Amino acid sequence: MKIFILNQAFYPDVVSSGQHAADLAVSLVEAGHEVTVLTDSRAYDDRRRRFSLRETWRGVRVIRVLSAGFGKSARWARAADFASFMLSCAMHLVFLPRADVVIAMTSPPLISLLAALAVPLKARKLLFWSMDLNPDEAIAAGWLRPNSATARLLSRLMLYSMRRAERIVALDRFMRDRIRSKNIAAEKIVVLPPWAHDDLVCFDAEARRRFRERHGLTDKFVVMYSGNHSPCHPLDTLLAAAERLADRRDIVFLFVGGGSEFRKPLELYRRGMPNIRCLPYQPKDELAGSLSAADLHIVVMGDAFVGIVHPCKAYNILAVGAPFLYIGPPESHIADLVADLQGSASVSGHGDVESVVREVLAAAQRPGADRARAREFARRFSRHALVPQMILALEAMAANSATAATAASVTQPRHSSS
Repeated sequence: MKIFILNQAFYPDVVSSGQHAADLAVSLVEAGHEVTVLTDSRAYDDRRRRFSLRETWRGVRVIRVLSAGFGKSARWARAADFASFMLSCAMHLVFLPRADVVIAMTSPPLISLLAALAVPLKARKLLFWSMDLNPDEAIAAGWLRPNSATARLLSRLMLYSMRRAERIVALDRFMRDRIRSKNIAAEKIVVLPPWAHDDLVCFDAEARRRFRERHGLTDKFVVMYSGNHSPCHPLDTLLAAAERLADRRDIVFLFVGGGSEFRKPLELYRRGMPNIRCLPYQPKDELAGSLSAADLHIVVMGDAFVGIVHPCKAYNILAVGAPFLYIGPPESHIADLVADLQGSASVSGHGDVESVVREVLAAAQRPGADRARAREFARRFSRHALVPQMILALEAMAANSATAATAASVTQPRHSSS
């Protein structure tokens, strides 16, 4: 089977969607399929960083296209980067040979539209891998007015992509229900959560020691928020709790990653707040040490984003067996995980600073995390458990398509000569 994958980020980029795309691409090649990836030549979070335009990586043909590098300083800059990437992608797609399946992810938001337009000319079937939902996310974040002309147009274009898709992969039951509410047939939707990067991430005591020593954390209780800092994951309650605990020199709030909201903890750090530390995204080969270094992880989701985004960082946290505090709405996928974990995680709401302070202090008083339960629970979200399910969904989709095509050719009426 010949497969295209369209996504703005791919290896060696470190953002989550790029890592998941790379995991799937490599596994598809190992399963005997031919995979071509169309992706950006610039890093997702650092637009100054460039990657080679062509390479074959672990059997995957990678085509990186040129795009603008304005960055994320303003909405127009992000839009220009997205538009230039889409245009370059479209131009390259025209010259690629036809594939059996095109997999469209959601970075940038309308990449699925380009994939939908490619069916059936450049690919027989479309699988829409919904890592988030737009323009729903932009509306929930306040970037678009719900009834504006732009929001209505973007909604129609996204709906067109979903209707053209043979399969839609939703990340949780809340996302599935939101997609179904758009009058999308239930039988199209498969619920598959994104997997942990468990080939890279596990608890590593020695890497934990080295990381903590390198960053002056040896004798500290480390509360870590690691990953994308975006408006979908509002940090105000966590930062307010950190300010309340500024006199506790034994507790450090460590923010690792990047994104538009990374400036908030960074500003507190630059103002000299003693218990705030900030680090950029960590290299993949140091991820185990970075995540293992935390004594308490933080997972955050905005109240308006249930079913729109999916905090997949929770699975890597579970893979290292660390306890975590979830700050977000009580009805969500992460809240479901907390209930199943039975004591290895807890929940606080946005604005409830006292609750967050209380949970941090309680965790700091516990002698040490029981990591075994969380790691056992994490197995259901491992790469080895979930990637084969994604491949099966792809192969079944292609097989159904081939069967339908064969049936159509057999039943086609013969033309007799007169």
